[in-house]
Amino acid sequence: MSSMTLREQKQKLECLGKRAEVILLTEAEKLIEAGMKEECKVVGDPRESKCRLSLKGLPDIVYETEWDLIMVDAPTGYHSEAPGRMGAIYTAGLIARNRAEGDTDVFVHDVDRDVENKFSMAFLCKGYMIEEEERIRHFTIPSHRSHHIVPFCPTTP
Repeated sequence: MSSMTLREQKQKLECLGKRAEVILLTEAEKLIEAGMKEECKVVGDPRESKCRLSLKGLPDIVYETEWDLIMVDAPTGYHSEAPGRMGAIYTAGLIARNRAEGDTDVFVHDVDRDVENKFSMAFLCKGYMIEEEERIRHFTIPSHRSHHIVPFCPTTP
């Protein structure tokens, strides 16, 4: 679709947000280790995940939509008592992997910050990274349901 067609259709962008669970930035180091465990690498509905990073209290439409694009730019994550984006980054990757087929483009803002940098590389995966421009990182994550054997993160050279 050309950008002219998109303008003509006057597509509406909707921002869905809800404070589901609070995971403080001070927990980031423990959570990145916990996220490497097997239960966090199981691809499925985030509401049923056994991984502590999975956000389970978002509106149903978030889990039931096969997203073409996900932008992670919340919650606030710039001070130690802030909720941080650890769960949002992990859950975005899980939602992308869980779609029936196709790819999901995931963008993460503020990758110059430690948590956004580490968590996006760990859970959206360096091997899926397309580009980084200033403080935004772009990943293209394929469906893991439409491929029989796909590692959680591809190996990178």
